[in-house]
Amino acid sequence: MDTVTRALDARAVSYSYPDGTSAIEAFDLTIEVGERVALVGPNGAGKSTLIQLLGGLIDPDSGSIAYFESETPADDLRDRIAVLPQQPDEYLFNSTVRDDLEYGPAQLSIPKAQARDRVDALAERLELTGLLDQPPFRLSGGEQRRAALASAVAVDPELLLLDEPVADIDPAYRERILSLLEERSEDGDTQIVSTPNVDLVPYLADRVVLLDATGDVVADGPTEEILIDSSLLERCGLAAPTVTELFETAGAEELPLTVAEGAARLSDLLE
Repeated sequence: MDTVTRALDARAVSYSYPDGTSAIEAFDLTIEVGERVALVGPNGAGKSTLIQLLGGLIDPDSGSIAYFESETPADDLRDRIAVLPQQPDEYLFNSTVRDDLEYGPAQLSIPKAQARDRVDALAERLELTGLLDQPPFRLSGGEQRRAALASAVAVDPELLLLDEPVADIDPAYRERILSLLEERSEDGDTQIVSTPNVDLVPYLADRVVLLDATGDVVADGPTEEILIDSSLLERCGLAAPTVTELFETAGAEELPLTVAEGAARLSDLLE
C-alpha cells in the first residue's frame, strides 16, 4: 500500500456568495500530511469561507478538493476530518456539553466506554469537566469555543481545520489550547487554521498562506519568512507581530517572532 503524503489538494476552487458576490477565485493549495498551515489575512478576506470549503462544509462553484490522495468526499471522511467553525454554537446543539462531545464518536460507532474516556480526558485538558452537564447555550463565548474544539478533537481526526481557534479565549485557556494543538501536531495531525492575528501565528503554524483583502493569495511560505516581511504584510492590511516590529524599529538584524524569542535575544545582548 502506497504511503499517502498529501492531506489536501485544492485546485482552481471558486465560490460566490448567494447574492452573487465572488468570495474565492481559482484558489490552489496543497498541504502535506503533518503540516501546520495558517490562512492569514485581514477581516473580510474570505478565510472563514475557505475553511468551510476546504473542510467540505460547503461545495465550491467550480474546481476540486481532494483528501488523502483519494476521490472520497469529505462527508465520507468524518472519521478523519474535523472542522471548527468561527461560531462555536454551530457545533453545539445537544442538551448538554457532554452530549455534544460524545456525539461525534457515537456517529463513528466508537465504543461508548472508549468515547467517554476520550471525552473525560479532553474535558480535563481544556478545563471543561465542571461544565459537562451544562446546556451549551449557558456557556460563555470562550467556554463554547473550548467545548466546540473538544467536540472536533473527540473524533481523533487526522485533518483538523480551525477557524480562529483561540478567539475570545482568556490567556490561561489559550495556552492549554495551543499546547493541545502542538501535541496533536507532534503526533502527526495535519492542521489548517485561519486567523487575522499575526501575533498568534508562530504558535499555530509553520507555514503561512497570506491573503489580501480581496482573498487573493499574496504569498505562501515558511512562517519565519512571511511574518518578518513588514512591507508584504502591509500590502495585506496587516502588521508584523508586535515583538518583531519592536526589534525592527530598534534596528535589529535578526527579528524574533515571539516574546520568548525576543527575551532570548535580549538576554544574549545583555550578556
